Amino acid sequence: MKKKQLLTLALFFTASAAVQGQSWKMYEQRAGSQEYAGADYVTLLDSTHVSVRPTGQGSFAVCKVIKVQNLKGALSNRVLKYDYDPLTAAAAFRRVTIWHSDGTSTEIDVAKTCDYVAPARAIYWGARQIMLELGALRPGDVIDYEVEKKGFTYALLADLPTDDDSRFIPPMRGQFYDIVPFWATEPTVRKVYKVVIPKEKDMQYQFYQGACTSSVRFEGEGKAYTFAMDNLMPFAKEPNMVDFFDAAPKLMMSTTPDWREKSRWFNKVNEDYGSFDAIPEAQKKVDELIKGKKTEMEKIAVLTHWVADNIRYAGVTMGKGEGFTLHNLKMNYTDRCGVCKDIAGTLIAFLRMAGFEAYPAMTMAGSRVETIPADHFNHCVAVVRLSDGTLMPLDPTWVPFCRELWSSAEQQQNYLPGIPEGSDLCVTPLSAPENHYVRIHADNQIDEKGTLKGSFTITAEGQSDSNIRRIFTTGFQSEWHNTMERQLLNVSPKARLISVDYGKSPKDYQKAPVRITFRYEIPSYAMKGTDELVFKPFVMNNLYTQVMSYLRIDTSLETRKYAFKDACSRLVELDETLRIPAGYQLQNEAKNDEISGQAADFEGTLRQSGNKLQLNTRLALKKRVYEASDWENFRNAVNTSKTYGEYLVIKK
Repeated sequence: MKKKQLLTLALFFTASAAVQGQSWKMYEQRAGSQEYAGADYVTLLDSTHVSVRPTGQGSFAVCKVIKVQNLKGALSNRVLKYDYDPLTAAAAFRRVTIWHSDGTSTEIDVAKTCDYVAPARAIYWGARQIMLELGALRPGDVIDYEVEKKGFTYALLADLPTDDDSRFIPPMRGQFYDIVPFWATEPTVRKVYKVVIPKEKDMQYQFYQGACTSSVRFEGEGKAYTFAMDNLMPFAKEPNMVDFFDAAPKLMMSTTPDWREKSRWFNKVNEDYGSFDAIPEAQKKVDELIKGKKTEMEKIAVLTHWVADNIRYAGVTMGKGEGFTLHNLKMNYTDRCGVCKDIAGTLIAFLRMAGFEAYPAMTMAGSRVETIPADHFNHCVAVVRLSDGTLMPLDPTWVPFCRELWSSAEQQQNYLPGIPEGSDLCVTPLSAPENHYVRIHADNQIDEKGTLKGSFTITAEGQSDSNIRRIFTTGFQSEWHNTMERQLLNVSPKARLISVDYGKSPKDYQKAPVRITFRYEIPSYAMKGTDELVFKPFVMNNLYTQVMSYLRIDTSLETRKYAFKDACSRLVELDETLRIPAGYQLQNEAKNDEISGQAADFEGTLRQSGNKLQLNTRLALKKRVYEASDWENFRNAVNTSKTYGEYLVIKK
């Protein structure tokens, strides 16, 4: 082993030993304060020490000291678990001690650790978990343990694990990054993160959404960065809030200078691997698909939709090419399955075979990517260069049977194209509500017995279209009628579906926006009183709520501290003409509302004209991710729209 590596390891084990030698008694005393009294258990110390080699490989000592305060806390901590990926990391319990309240202690035999395949869904890449059972715990017990880990978080081009340490070197050799959550799920007296890097390396860092104490010191041949925070209480979550990484305290650090360098590296590693090399059978398919297509957008659309609809999402271990490296076209086109990077890689190859300039891009579905170039990515997409020179993002993974090329469920999302000249972080723009409209127009009549008869037509576009059309594109045709009937049964269990018109080709999503017309009868839809009927407007009564996710946002909250999100921007237009029996008058006051703002607009009217009630509502929700300052406008618009669904009373 080289002298510098030995020195780095010595620094690591010195730091680890220092943590073991620290007394946790001072933290236990602080945990005795009133603010910790109601907790099932308290983390006295959560400490991570990292030593980074010149190659970028990290050696981690993860130490935790937990005090059990009641029986529920004892049950919660009776088993220790830790996740890792054997392709790029190794993890083991180094020591576990239980300190009892009577002054005695029990050493747990770490040789009894179970190492097994971690539970997984959709992606089966061999992730593992280590588990160690502690046995019966009692209130007052303190669990003091350490996990030693080496490696990195993301996998790249690697065969199955070998006996040497080469697989633990990060894909961008020599570079180190980490993303450290500084929030807690249980009360924590003190949290410390320390990383020691070689002196010749420079590291940039930033603490977001909070503050901590920090220092940079020289230690032997390394530079030590230390960050600490005291009294971390469980982070208070708000309904529909943005991801914790976008709201709670976090530390981000990286030795990579900027995103452009990462972009160039991402481009080169895939070009060198040959991820997008053409194969004859795929070229034949591309030529077939673009035949007769005249414009670049027609060609891009047909290729994107074919890949989205024909490459199934299924992640199995395929040896070489996990993580940052995209599997090659031969594998993807032959297997017709893979995860996001395989689906995106197939599209990139298809676009190149059609004469386009196309590249992979990394993105983060669910939270923000910061300017510090720490790899906060969980998804792979594609970009294509249009004739005007602009790069257009495409995501075949998220648009199967969708009329979009880039899913607007991903709007306001950061992505990093892997292009030869390098790119800075990009962000997907807002998609106008009109691109995702859902319109329901009903023409009904109600008789003096309270029976409702009529028809309604629903039309939709964009993300709303995909949601409504899913039964036609991915469901069994034998279930079409039942699915339509359930929409009416959601309105009333007495509803009878007379007929439904799906249009000429509901499976052909590229042809036109979805359009479905229902005819129905609902006996006793209205509650009957003495010369009066009481009922809800049909179009506002639990109809097609699956495309109205905003209804699941708790608008009873008066204020918000954090940003919040919906599924997508959208425009919802609900109109109903209701013919009522002669001589009946609407007892509710006529309504006329208009709200406008940066986040949402609403227009609504309710009135009687002769023997007809006319209801018209138009709600425009303008974003997917909203700032906390948008809440008042969003809440007012949504709550006002809901008032149009309140009971109506007509009286003779």
